[in-house]
Amino acid sequence: MRSLFALVLFAPSLLVAQSRFDGTWEMKMDTLRFSGNPEKYLLEKGIYHCVTCVPSVDVKADGTDQMVTGHYFDTIAVRILDEKSVEFTQKKNGKATFAVIETVSPDGRMMTEKFTNTMGAETVSGTARFTRVSVGPNGSHALSGEWQMQTVKNATRAGTVTTYQSTAGALYISDGGQRYEVKFDGKDYPAGWDPAHATTSLKVIDDYRIEETDKQDGKVVVVTMMTVSKDGKSMKVESNDKLRGSTMTYTAEKQP
Repeated sequence: MRSLFALVLFAPSLLVAQSRFDGTWEMKMDTLRFSGNPEKYLLEKGIYHCVTCVPSVDVKADGTDQMVTGHYFDTIAVRILDEKSVEFTQKKNGKATFAVIETVSPDGRMMTEKFTNTMGAETVSGTARFTRVSVGPNGSHALSGEWQMQTVKNATRAGTVTTYQSTAGALYISDGGQRYEVKFDGKDYPAGWDPAHATTSLKVIDDYRIEETDKQDGKVVVVTMMTVSKDGKSMKVESNDKLRGSTMTYTAEKQP
């Protein structure tokens, strides 16, 4: 059994760790780095396969809404625009949540993704760029093959700013127009972007580090380590996608 003396020592440490995160932090898009498994697609004979999606997506590419399960969306429409471009529209309960056009460069080595995310209260739009890792089979669409993400740039600050406010044993998180509370008790709390299916839990590692675990329908999908610098001006974020085996890192700066 933990002694009262130990609890007294632990409580101030917990509050110190939390308070270091208080404030508004902006992701610096030019510091984004990606590693791990590439994304793999196959589009041929009128069928689109997202091989590395978890669970995988296999739907008709005829532009109509196709039912899927196990994702943040419940339908996806895939429409071939031409031999280099494909349009995707994801919906949840009939409402569009994510739209994207993916276009392969003339030489086939690069792919540009122009996206609009309307899942949260704020609309996030921007451009992502990928390099080709492997090509698809002969006769398949140019999008087929494996792609490694290189850069992402949002059109505005939307989606890059998060605010933390500490309370006794918890953090209030404001992200993309959503505000929700997560306690440091190891329990899962509804996440602001999808409270019916997504949860978040927080764990204090030490005075400068907090670990966040995000789940979808009870299954761990992303584990993120957030580390505040000694001077409190910047924060390093490392997110590990447990489903796809990939990692994203970036630096956030504290706003005045």
